[in-house]
Amino acid sequence: MTYEAAPLFEDAAEAPEGGRANWCVAADGVKVRAAHWATSGDRGTIFVFPGRTEYIEKYGRTVYELRKAGYAALVVDWRGQGLAQRVCKDPAVGHIRHFSDYQLDVVALIAYARSQNLPKPWFLLAHSMGGCIGLRTIIAAAPFNAVAFSAPMWRIQMSRSSAIMAPIAAKISTLLGRQESIAPTQSRVTFIARRHFAGNDLTSDPEMFAYLRRQHEAHPELTLGGPSIGWYLEADRESEAIDDLRSPDLPAITFVGSDERIVDPERIKTRMSRWPNGELVQIPNGRHELLIEQPHIREMVLQRSLALFSANA
Repeated sequence: MTYEAAPLFEDAAEAPEGGRANWCVAADGVKVRAAHWATSGDRGTIFVFPGRTEYIEKYGRTVYELRKAGYAALVVDWRGQGLAQRVCKDPAVGHIRHFSDYQLDVVALIAYARSQNLPKPWFLLAHSMGGCIGLRTIIAAAPFNAVAFSAPMWRIQMSRSSAIMAPIAAKISTLLGRQESIAPTQSRVTFIARRHFAGNDLTSDPEMFAYLRRQHEAHPELTLGGPSIGWYLEADRESEAIDDLRSPDLPAITFVGSDERIVDPERIKTRMSRWPNGELVQIPNGRHELLIEQPHIREMVLQRSLALFSANA
C-alpha cells in the first residue's frame, strides 16, 4: 500500500532526525496521521498511544529517549485531534461518535507498521485516553509483547455529584441531538493556552509546561479544546464496559501519580490488583502527565517501561 506523506513538525517536537509521517485511512474513511522513527538496531518497536487532545509532536522528547535506547517508535494522531481528520463540526471540540471508532485507527496503525516493516517485537506505551484504547486493543489480542500504561483513563475522575449528574445530562443532550456540543464547564480554547503553570494538573515541571506552550504557539492547529457531550458519554460507557473484562495475560506495568486529578486512581489500582503478570507503580508527587513530569519521574517511568520491554523481547 502507498501512503501519502503528512506534515511532521520535528523542530517543535524536539524529536530525533529521520522521522517520517504519513496519512493512514481507517476502514470508515477517516484520515489519521502516523509518524515513525526507524532504527538500525533490532530491539523492536514501541507504539505510543497518546491521550485526549494530544498529538505526535508532544512525544518528541519521549521518542528521542526511545530511539536512544535502541527502539523504533511509532506515534499516532487519533481521529478528532492533532492533524488527524476532525469528526466534529466545530474543530475545536473533541468528539467521537463511538468509542470503538478508535479501534479502527488502531487497525490502520498496525497495518501501517507492517507496511513499513517496523522491527519486532512490538511493545505498547499508552497514556491516559490512549490507555483506555490500548486496554481494549490488547484484550482483543493485539500483537504486543508487553505494555506500559501512564495514568490510564480507565475512568474519568469526578466528584460524587458530577458522577451522578454527568451521565444524566449527557443522555438528555443526546436525546436533543446535541452530542457535538461542548460539555458543560469546558472551553473551546486548549488547556495549555488558557491556564498558567501554577495550579495546573498536568505537570510540576515548568520547563515541560513551557515546551507544550511553545508547541501551541508555533502550531495551534495541533491543539484541541474541551470534549463534547458525546465524547463524555462514550468515554463513560467504554470505562464501564472494559471494567467488566478480564485483564489479559500480558506483561504490564502501570504508573499513577499521587497527585493525579484527571483519571480515577482507584479504578487503576483495582484493575492492576487483578492483572496476572502486572505491576502497579505509584509515584509520589506525580501529576497526570508522567512522561512530561520532573526529570527524575520521566526517567523512572521510561527506564521501568524499557526494562519490562527488554525482559519480554
